Amino acid sequence: MEWKRKVNWRILVVALCLILTFSTLSFRIYWIQTAEAARIMETAQKQWDREHVLKPKRGAIYDRNGEILAYEGKAYTVNARLKPLDARDEDVVKDPYYTANMLAPILNAPVQELVKNLTKQNKVVELGRYGQKISEEQKNRILELQYPKLPSGEQVKKNQLPGIYLTETTRRIYPNNAFASHVIGYLDLYDEPKMGIELQLNPQLAGEKGHISYQRDRAGYQLPDGEGEYIPAKDGLDVYLTIDRQIQDYVEQALDKVEQQYKPQGMTVIVADPQTGEVLAMGNRSQFNPNTYYNGIANYNNHAVTTMFEPGSTFKIITLAAAIEEKMFNQNETYQSGAYTIKGQIPIRDHNNGAGWGTITFLEGVQRSSNVLFAKLGYERLKLEGLKKYFKKFGMGEKTGIELPYEKEGSLINLEKPRSPRDWAATTYGQAATVTAIQQVAAVGAIANGGELLKPHIVKEMRDPHTGAVVNRTQREVVERVVSEATAKQTRDILGKVVSEKPGTGTLYQIEGYQVAGKTGTAQKYDPNTGKIMDGRYVGSFIGFAPKDNPKLLVYVVIDDPQTDAWYALWGQMMLAPMFTSIMERSLQYLQQQPDLSLVKNKQIDKAKPKKEAQAALASSPATPKTLPKFEGMSTTAAQLRAKQDNLTVTVAGTGTKIVKQYPEAYDQVVPGEQIILVTDRVKGTKMPDFKGKSLRDVMEFSSLINLEMKSTGTGFVTQQSIPPGTVLQGTELLQVTLQSVSEPPVPTTPPSGQEGSTVPATTTPNNPGQNATTNPTGGNNPAPPSSGQQTGSGQQTGQGGAAQPPASGQAPPPDKPGDQATQTPTTP
Repeated sequence: MEWKRKVNWRILVVALCLILTFSTLSFRIYWIQTAEAARIMETAQKQWDREHVLKPKRGAIYDRNGEILAYEGKAYTVNARLKPLDARDEDVVKDPYYTANMLAPILNAPVQELVKNLTKQNKVVELGRYGQKISEEQKNRILELQYPKLPSGEQVKKNQLPGIYLTETTRRIYPNNAFASHVIGYLDLYDEPKMGIELQLNPQLAGEKGHISYQRDRAGYQLPDGEGEYIPAKDGLDVYLTIDRQIQDYVEQALDKVEQQYKPQGMTVIVADPQTGEVLAMGNRSQFNPNTYYNGIANYNNHAVTTMFEPGSTFKIITLAAAIEEKMFNQNETYQSGAYTIKGQIPIRDHNNGAGWGTITFLEGVQRSSNVLFAKLGYERLKLEGLKKYFKKFGMGEKTGIELPYEKEGSLINLEKPRSPRDWAATTYGQAATVTAIQQVAAVGAIANGGELLKPHIVKEMRDPHTGAVVNRTQREVVERVVSEATAKQTRDILGKVVSEKPGTGTLYQIEGYQVAGKTGTAQKYDPNTGKIMDGRYVGSFIGFAPKDNPKLLVYVVIDDPQTDAWYALWGQMMLAPMFTSIMERSLQYLQQQPDLSLVKNKQIDKAKPKKEAQAALASSPATPKTLPKFEGMSTTAAQLRAKQDNLTVTVAGTGTKIVKQYPEAYDQVVPGEQIILVTDRVKGTKMPDFKGKSLRDVMEFSSLINLEMKSTGTGFVTQQSIPPGTVLQGTELLQVTLQSVSEPPVPTTPPSGQEGSTVPATTTPNNPGQNATTNPTGGNNPAPPSSGQQTGSGQQTGQGGAAQPPASGQAPPPDKPGDQATQTPTTP
């Protein structure tokens, strides 16, 4: 009975335990399925679901011709593992000091900075900004440290720099370094755009992020029937600027030269096409390298659009155009220069301390940049409302809207709220008003293009990076017509005389072969703290365009307070003119803008002189060798102009517009009179030169360059050629030349009686066998011409090189008078 009781008790206990267990399980299941269902499902979802953000590729930046200026390239981030994953993990930094010393020269980092990161308590660390976005070359150097090669050439398999590993990423690369850095801008280490186009067009360049989501199992494999979503990233657009890399390079070179020599506080150069409003180049100093911006940027300002300054006399262009438009300017009218007094005000004085130039015409007043003239035009004739109207029409006091950030609008406060009549009168000649350089370029561009104010552009178009299709293209945008075409032309003509004629202040800015129109400017600087004028501190500038009657380029050069003791009036000669003429001339030649050869000063010997006199003059002077310039790549017209400037005689082979070959080669030494051959990109249609008097080598070089078959007989110099000079060649002809030594007499003669054994001169005629050559009166060794009525034999030579004999005594033209050349062509200073 006792045993049965025990069994029953045990059954009861077991049953109770089972009931309790199942009750607990049931309650737990109920709890999980109800109260914790949402949390558990969320946790499960996190384990199943995977979502990745797809980063778009940032668009590249190009110049107008497709030269790349910025792009997204491959980069790497350096990480360090400081603590092992488990007991067997040996791939950790074991010696922070050794590791830091090895990496420091590769990462250009201070050793102590790296040690600080490598001794942290973290499991994994980045090595600060020095280890972020390193280049491919830096990555390879680190790999060489980790797995060096033995002298046998075998590569070590064990990591010699444990704990260091690289992860791939991207970075912005600027292949031209500091080139146009203020225009392009840069991205920082966190891909945040700073400055320039990178900031202004960041939404278009950055593109749109995408994402991918899917479900996976415990092992990480995607579930075949799992839910998922894929939205691809949209890559950024490629941006094409209006900048021309070659013209920008001319600007950078000119800026570098002046900066090295004079170290100004700031400089700006803008080159624009006044017909379209496109900016072809924009440069500032100081500048920076966007690839290494973290080394420090001294100047974050793009002076061309963000710096406001008093423009000085370049502002007079607007006053002049306004007066002409309102029929208030007669260039032949006269006035008294020197000083102009508005009742109760300090006199306005001309820039020569108020001395003036007496009574002069309005035209001369513009040429001399007379403040008095412009004060009279503005104060007496245009008056306040007229000035406000035209300065506003020309865009002063408003942003131009160019595609660059932080543009300033300038100030016309002394026109809008003048404190005295003198204040707004001073605005007429560029004082008491502030502008930006891009405003000046737009305003003067309106004069250059015929009277239309255009919105300046620095972005040409945006393209799809995959198809190349143009998504957006900027067009020529007219803001408004500010003056008539007739007014614009008259203003251009007057500005042309400022440069081309004395007493113009811009004669230093002449460019041979091109008519330049423009205006100089000098403005005093004000202390930003006190508002007072700073003695001896100026902003010098010049704005000009060419060719005057059909301008292709407009160049504005501004120099702020250079470090020089020279008088500011000499800045043009020292800095501004060399910069302007270099940029303008090289850019015009690069654009194959043909010079006006009628404007080119003839530096060669007067063609009216007999050729033998010229040869005698050359023979009597030392043959100084010259270095031959590089003609290849120049336009044909520009090459001919350059040859004229260097007193070089060239033969152009072909009818093309561009020089593709030259002989002798660039930078070879040549002597005056040496044959120089320039071959164009179109050989067909070449005219046969006159080779008489030339060497065989000259003929062979010419024939070789244009693939012309040639045969020769004799030695010495050419006396005959089978193809007459000037013949248009088809390329299938055979050129035969006959050569003869200069010392060889052409016709054997018998010595006259009584002169046995003597040598008969080559100029002795059969009619006068005993007559010797006489000395040329010009002092050369050429024989004298035959007397009147005297006949020469067929064997008479014409002198070396086939030049004609000088005329008989009394027929030669008189030598040039000292003043003749000056009266024919204006001298370029």
